[in-house]
Amino acid sequence: MEPVATTGFAVRAWRSVRRCFWQSAEERQTRPAWWIVAINWVLAFLLLSLVAWYAFASLRYNWNWDAVSGYANFFWRGWFTTILVSAMALVLSTLIGVTTALLRRSGFFVLRALSRIYVETIRGTPLLVQISFAFYVVASAIHLENRLVVGVATLAIFSGAFISEIVRGGIESIGASQLDSARAIGLTRVQTYRYVIFPQAIRVILPGLAGMFASLIKDSSLLSVISIGEFTWNAQQVGGLTYSLFETYIPLAIGYLVLTLPITIWTQWLERRTRFET
Repeated sequence: MEPVATTGFAVRAWRSVRRCFWQSAEERQTRPAWWIVAINWVLAFLLLSLVAWYAFASLRYNWNWDAVSGYANFFWRGWFTTILVSAMALVLSTLIGVTTALLRRSGFFVLRALSRIYVETIRGTPLLVQISFAFYVVASAIHLENRLVVGVATLAIFSGAFISEIVRGGIESIGASQLDSARAIGLTRVQTYRYVIFPQAIRVILPGLAGMFASLIKDSSLLSVISIGEFTWNAQQVGGLTYSLFETYIPLAIGYLVLTLPITIWTQWLERRTRFET
């Protein structure tokens, strides 16, 4: 009986180890224990840390953090400017995106044509060109000298074109039968969007919006071409003064990561809140 008992123990032990690192399709429907999640996150961070350590160790780079630490306030000012620019552009781009998505479904051909031209033009041209054109051509023509206003507006217009397509895709994912049912019970167009379309479309558009919002924050670094003192521009100035490349770009990467991670976590939380069985 001892070999059988030993075999049974080994099988149970193997199953326990397997559950720590692998889940079947059925098991993925339930959330694993917190300690299993913690073990896997720690292992992932250790693996990435090992790769990063090996890469930097092979460079044999002479670190000079003392030269960069004297410009800490310069980094903080740029980081807070990036937060301000990104927050304003995020709100404005969402409004532009939702409005444009609704115009694409409008009954007026002119509005549909204008929204289509806007989306295709913005998506088909680089943001760097748009920023330069907006500041040196459009802003100069209307005598607008505030670089921050021009930067926020350009960033919002650029991101709004992509957000509009994400929102439109979510709206059009709703079946026609549900729209017919809404009309049959007497719901107006506004009520149909409020109670039928948007509650279901939000589940579809949230992953795309999370990626777009994260890209918006990172795209704000391009505003340095019109000398807005945001995070990237300040880091470039410090790098030029201290000749310390990695010492300036590592804090830059961490700073952007601190801004984008909460957006990802927040949208994942919203996905769980809006998920329901179909």
